[in-house]
Amino acid sequence: MPEYLSPGVYVEEVDKGPKPIEGVGTAMPVFIGFSEKAESVYREDGERFTVDLSGRAELVTNWTQYNEKFGGFVSGAFMPNAVYGFFQNGGSRCYVVSVKSIPPAAAGLLNSAGKPQLIARAKTAGVDGAKMRVNISLPEGAAPAAADKKAKSAKGKDGDAAAPTADTPSTFNVSIEREKVTGGWHPVESIRNVSVTQVEAPDGNMVSTVAYQGEAPQFVELIVGDVSAEPAALAPREQTQPLAIETKHLAAPKVGDFQGEVLERTGIEGLESIDDITMVVVPDLMTTMPGEKLDLQMVKAVQTGIIAHCEKMSDRVAILDTPPNLNPQQVKNWRMNVTGFDSSYAAMYYPWIEVNDPTTNKPMTMPPSGYVAGVWSRSDNTRGVHKAPANEVVQGATGLAYQVTKGEQDVLNPNGVNCIRAFPGMGIRIWGARTLSSNPSWRYINVRRLFNYVEKSIERGTQWIVFEPNEPRLWGRIKRDVNAFLKTVWASGALFGLTPDEAFYVRCDEELNPPESRDLGRLIVEIGISPVKPAEFVIFRISQWQPGMDE
Repeated sequence: MPEYLSPGVYVEEVDKGPKPIEGVGTAMPVFIGFSEKAESVYREDGERFTVDLSGRAELVTNWTQYNEKFGGFVSGAFMPNAVYGFFQNGGSRCYVVSVKSIPPAAAGLLNSAGKPQLIARAKTAGVDGAKMRVNISLPEGAAPAAADKKAKSAKGKDGDAAAPTADTPSTFNVSIEREKVTGGWHPVESIRNVSVTQVEAPDGNMVSTVAYQGEAPQFVELIVGDVSAEPAALAPREQTQPLAIETKHLAAPKVGDFQGEVLERTGIEGLESIDDITMVVVPDLMTTMPGEKLDLQMVKAVQTGIIAHCEKMSDRVAILDTPPNLNPQQVKNWRMNVTGFDSSYAAMYYPWIEVNDPTTNKPMTMPPSGYVAGVWSRSDNTRGVHKAPANEVVQGATGLAYQVTKGEQDVLNPNGVNCIRAFPGMGIRIWGARTLSSNPSWRYINVRRLFNYVEKSIERGTQWIVFEPNEPRLWGRIKRDVNAFLKTVWASGALFGLTPDEAFYVRCDEELNPPESRDLGRLIVEIGISPVKPAEFVIFRISQWQPGMDE
């Protein structure tokens, strides 16, 4: 109570009004996997700084922002395509955790002095670049660069441009070859009359750059390693160089790569510090490095860890993929006998989907989890978290790795495997909405996520209660605020019942909070809600009928 020590009129503000509970967001996935890079660049006082994002969650709100921080598509990795599919299907923001970077393959092109000052680099990151090689040849009649002499240059008339000497080619040709699966090489691109010239930079200095005629190369780009070097020192001699990626980037992933550390805020464990995540997606769990086979024990171990994390946090759900190239019987065995997961905080999807591969412009199959996360987000934003994210079109999917029949889904659906199916005239749709729980109360994804939404919203919206006097007036205020919030949930169609009284109840009284409980500092509120369940099996009973017959 305030003190009144002298006569006068005093005005006080009394906070007795309702404190509205605001609903939390539900469409926030985190993607964990492989990217081209993991860095954020910023400038301060004219200086350029780079922040290493490896293993740490970074918020991304569009595909352009993802490109800036994590690079583009990566051949041999699924996360970039999964994030792209998320935005394509209606997602608006997500977190990204890069646990491994796979940069573009590259090769140093030797000049006449044997130094690799010109670099040939694959235009797309990933393992496919390491299947190419670069051939440097001189135009017919051109003088070859001397391999045993230092590069020479001469100043032009104005003294500011280097001119090649007799033993340095003024132009050269580049041909790109790709390794065949059956062995040998086949040409994929040819670039003729390439030259290294000097141009004036914005700061007025002359810098070296690569010039060529015709359209831009599709597979390989030529980069000047030392832009201040003179053209004669950069021009390559005749040679053949394979593109390569450093061995450290091609190491097979381990459980620890995905699991991470809580204290370091890396990997799955590091996600404990982020409060607004609602989905966990790990598409690159299915990625294999060159010469490696998919380690199914590792897949099971990481998925087990993801589910444990979601159950511990109790506000997020794992979207799990099945291993590739499985038929329905094998998927059932994977689900029931190999993994045996039993959790309402996880959902599994099958089969893999076919999409267009931006790196090759050809069809590719990939895990569906990223696209599914986008569908969940779209459904949340257009219908609400209470709507089962099923019977929804998967935008960007051009086909399926396996065409599941109704009979095959009859085997998978009761075991919690959500099928993605193609229907004539209806496109490719998610045709299942089950969790991996054996408890019928938590059978459906929308029920689990609705409870996550209600619980998190009430938790955040009632923080003001902590340390308040635990007495009947407080109990009444709590019931008032929670009732008001649940009425909005009911009005949105998320709860079953024609009236609020049929849809939910809120109880907070002396019976729940006796003196012995209050002495322990506890305040107990009991809430019951009746969630809507999806109409999974729609049955029309049709019979012959004539007027006058008993109905």
